[in-house]
Amino acid sequence: MHPTRPRQRLPGRAALPALTLLVAAATAATVHAAPFAYITNQGDHSLSVVDLATQQVRTTIPVAKSPAGVVAVGRVGKVFVTAPGDNAVSVVDMASERVIATLPAGAGAVGIDAAADGARVYVADWYGGHLLGFDTTSHREVLRVPIGQAPAGVAVAPDGKTVFVAERDDDTVAVVDVASARVAKRIAVGHHPFALLIDAPRQRLYALNVLSDDVSVIDLASARVVATVKVGKAPYGAALADHGRRLYITNQHADSVSVIDPATLAVVQTLGGFGYPEGVAAAGERVLVVNWMDDSLAVLDAASGRLLHTIATGRNPRGFGAFIGEPVPK
Repeated sequence: MHPTRPRQRLPGRAALPALTLLVAAATAATVHAAPFAYITNQGDHSLSVVDLATQQVRTTIPVAKSPAGVVAVGRVGKVFVTAPGDNAVSVVDMASERVIATLPAGAGAVGIDAAADGARVYVADWYGGHLLGFDTTSHREVLRVPIGQAPAGVAVAPDGKTVFVAERDDDTVAVVDVASARVAKRIAVGHHPFALLIDAPRQRLYALNVLSDDVSVIDLASARVVATVKVGKAPYGAALADHGRRLYITNQHADSVSVIDPATLAVVQTLGGFGYPEGVAAAGERVLVVNWMDDSLAVLDAASGRLLHTIATGRNPRGFGAFIGEPVPK
């Protein structure tokens, strides 16, 4: 399946790279009272900007074709959006809420993440088989590392020295050393890893395996899988919420969300009623779940999982990545 092609819901098939994004768009620079959610609408090549204070879409802006992954980098006041349909990354300025640059990005840019200091973003080049690094100020490409088959999710270590990449078709996670620009090692995980999430307090990496319907729990110190947690069908997105006490996992083909207690790695809840859920992120006491089929963003209470509100988005929203952010005052 092509990463930019609109999909039908076919039972038993894993979703190939398609990612949701949210990006800001308005006309005047303003001081925002709360963070925004930057959600990509792959079906209409746009970004819905959701004001989390009012729980309404503030504006929608066009971006490059078939937007997929997203990361909001508050330290530089920008949102970076992968667009596999144009083999590009759209750069959106948070203040002016407009696209200020379009960067060439291999052959099918998918996953994306940013270093903690905001200096770089890293992009998985799905068809090109590379990890690409870009300077967030100059927008220059500063890193290109050959990677395994169908690289999807990306996660940057807190110190910025290591980047983890899900090599989907190899059933491995590549550990990329930034200084030497090479793959230092590979970690065997479940079947077809897609999304990755770092749990810094517990020194873990979670790899979501879309064909084995489970989550590989990787100890960062030893770079070994220490547990496997069974979840719903085709896990796609992950977020830590409720002050790190809950791990939310979206299950595309089950129309559900699994809630895991990270302390015990037990599934404590399975929430239903979603429409092909994909991206997920935490914002304070809330969790935001992006629904591809329902063209909506579900707002949940982080502690209980209770549905609080539903926000309409553009067509076929995704939100693959850290889609919540705001500019950091300088």
